[in-house]
Amino acid sequence: MRLSTKFLIYFLCFFLNFSTFAQSNEGNASSERIRINQIGFYPEGSKMAIIVTTEATDFTILTANDKKEVFSGKLSDAEEWPHSKETVKQADFSSVEKSGEYVLHIPGIGNSHPFEIAENVHFEPAKASMKAFYFQRASTDLPEEYAGKWAREAGHPDDQVKIHNSAASENRPAGSTISSPGGWYDAGDYGKYIVNSGITMGTLFSLYEDFPEYLDTLNLNIPESTNNIPDFLDETLYNLRWMMTMQDEDGGVYHKLTSANFHGAVAPKNATLQRWAVQKGTAATLDFAAVTAQAARIFSDYKTELPGLADSLLVMSKKAYRWAKENPTVTYRQGELQDPEVSTGAYGDRNFKDELQWAATELFITTGKEEYYKDADIESSLESDFGVPSWPNVNTLALYSLARHRDKYQDSELVDIDAIIAQLRKMADDLVASSNTSAYAVPMGTAESDFAWGSNSEAGNQGVLLLNVYEITGDEKYLNAANDNLDYLLGRNATGFSFLTGYGEKSTRDPHHRPSESDDIDDPVPGLLAGGPNPGQQDIAGCGDKYTAAHQHPATSYIDDRCSYASNEIAINWNAPFVYLANAIEAIR
Repeated sequence: MRLSTKFLIYFLCFFLNFSTFAQSNEGNASSERIRINQIGFYPEGSKMAIIVTTEATDFTILTANDKKEVFSGKLSDAEEWPHSKETVKQADFSSVEKSGEYVLHIPGIGNSHPFEIAENVHFEPAKASMKAFYFQRASTDLPEEYAGKWAREAGHPDDQVKIHNSAASENRPAGSTISSPGGWYDAGDYGKYIVNSGITMGTLFSLYEDFPEYLDTLNLNIPESTNNIPDFLDETLYNLRWMMTMQDEDGGVYHKLTSANFHGAVAPKNATLQRWAVQKGTAATLDFAAVTAQAARIFSDYKTELPGLADSLLVMSKKAYRWAKENPTVTYRQGELQDPEVSTGAYGDRNFKDELQWAATELFITTGKEEYYKDADIESSLESDFGVPSWPNVNTLALYSLARHRDKYQDSELVDIDAIIAQLRKMADDLVASSNTSAYAVPMGTAESDFAWGSNSEAGNQGVLLLNVYEITGDEKYLNAANDNLDYLLGRNATGFSFLTGYGEKSTRDPHHRPSESDDIDDPVPGLLAGGPNPGQQDIAGCGDKYTAAHQHPATSYIDDRCSYASNEIAINWNAPFVYLANAIEAIR
C-alpha cells in the first residue's frame, strides 16, 4: 500500500512537471503554422498574422521575454487560400501600439517568431537591401571596412572585354577589345546585363526622385561615404558608369557583358573565363536611353561634384534614342549566336513598344521637347498596355514619372495627366481589392500568374505601384496594402520564410548566389531578396528530391537551397522593388 501511494505521488509530480514543461515548450517554440512579418510593425500601422488552422479560435499577444499578456483577440473565420490550398485564419492585433518585442500565441499551436513594434521598425532591412548592391560590385575589392566578414578580392576587371561577332561594327571589329569595368553582378551569376539594369536603375532613381530628403541621409558605409554625394546615389552611380561604357560609337548599346557560359560556384577572383560584349539591341538601347535621361535630371543637381556628368548622360540618351528609332526591331536572339555560343541569361524581348514609351517619356520630362511625348503615344493605350512593371514590361515606369511631375502638366494640352493618374489608380484599386478579399490579406496573388520566376519581385512591384498612388492621393488604403506586401516578403506567406537574407528568425540562408556559395562564411550576404515561390521548378533536375509534396502549390514552391536557381536565386531587379517598398514606407511612416 505504501508503494502504491509512493508511486501515485511520483506519477502526479511527473505529470505536473511534464505539463509545465509542455506549456513552457509551447510558449517558447516558434510554430510553423503562424505566418507573420518577422521584423515587425509600426505602432499606428495595421498588424496581421495568418494561422494555418481550422480549430483554433483565440490568440494573445505576449511580451517576448517574460510572456506577459498584453492583448487577446478572436481569429477570423476559416478560409482557403487557393494558391497554397491551406485553410487559414487571420489574427488582427492592429490596436496594439506600445513599442516592444512580442510574440503571438495560439493555444494548442504555439508562438509566432518574435517581432517588434517600433517607429522605424523596417529601417535596418530597408537599408540592408540597398547595401546589398555594394556586395554585387564587380571589378573592385570589397574591404572588411565596408563589407565586414563578407570582404573579398576583386574579380572581373573587365578591361579587356572582347567584341562578340554579333556586336561587331566598323570601328570595333569582332575580337577587338573594350574596357567596361564596374557595374553590378546581375544575379547569382557574374554577368552584367543592360536590360535588367534598366528596370533596376529606373526603380531606384524613381525612389530617389520621390524621397530625396530621406535618402540623402542614408549612410550605407561604402567607400564613397565621405564625399558630398548621397550614398544612395553613389551606389547607383557605380552601375551607371558601367552602363555608359556599353554604348557603341553609333549610339547602340550592347545587350550584355558576360562569359560565354556560366561559371560554377567560384569566387569572383577565380572566375576567369573570357568576357564578351554581346550584340546591340533595341530593348537594351531604349532601356539605356530611359535610364540616362532620368539620371541626367537627378545628377544635374551635382554639377560641382560631378562636372559634366549630367550633360554627358543627356547626350548619350539622345544618341541611344536616335539609334533605336533607326533600328526599331533589333531583337536579341541568343540561340543564333555563334563563335562562341552564349548560354548565360538571355533577357530576350520581342516587343519594344513599352521600352520606347518609357525612354521617350523620360526624355520628354528631362528636355521638355514635345516630339518625344508624341512618340510615346501614351494615352492611346492606357487601358490595354499597362500593368505591374517587370523587366520586359517597363512602360508603367513612364506613368510613374509623369505622375511624379504632374504639376508641370496639369494644364497641358499634350499630356492628359488626369487620365494617367486614373489608370494608375485603377490598377492600384485592383490590388487593394485583392488584399481585402485574400485569405492571406495581401495583394500578392491577384492571379496565380503572380507566382512565377522571381515572384517576390512581383510582390515588390505591386507595392511600388500602390505607393505611387498613395503619393498622388494620400489615401491610406494604398499605403496599407503596400505594407501588406512588405509583410508578405518578410514572413506572412505560405512558406513562412522571411525572403530577405539576414533578417528574420526564419530567413533565406542558402541562396543561389556564387559569392555566398564560394566563401567560408555560414551566413549569406545580407539584404538580398530571394526569388520566391515558382511552380515552374525549372531547376528540379538539379534539386533532386528536395521538392517534396509540401512544395507542389504555386505559393509553396520554394526551397531554401543553393541548387534552386528557380526559386532561391537573387537578382538586382528583384532587390530594387524591395528597396523602394521598404525605404518608401520608412520615409512615409
